[in-house]
Amino acid sequence: MTDFDAMKDKVVGKTKEVAGKITDNPELEAKGKATHMRGEAKEKAAELKDKVADKFDDAKDSAATKKGELDAKAQIVKDNAANKFNDTVDRHR
Repeated sequence: MTDFDAMKDKVVGKTKEVAGKITDNPELEAKGKATHMRGEAKEKAAELKDKVADKFDDAKDSAATKKGELDAKAQIVKDNAANKFNDTVDRHR
């Protein structure tokens, strides 16, 4: 998702760059290129932030799933241990 500030910098930068070329103003052209590049950098940063957030959410979901699986296995082990204990107690009565 492109954020508005990044898009604005890209458009304003490109406009200044073209205006600098048309008017033969290297300083305006350079400022336009710099502004455009800043917009691209902001856009890439926003994309990276979204990707990191997605990966974090995936990892969190995976951890929750694994926890559920481990809790279920732990309950089975606990139940088996209780059953063995009860069987042993019953045999010694």
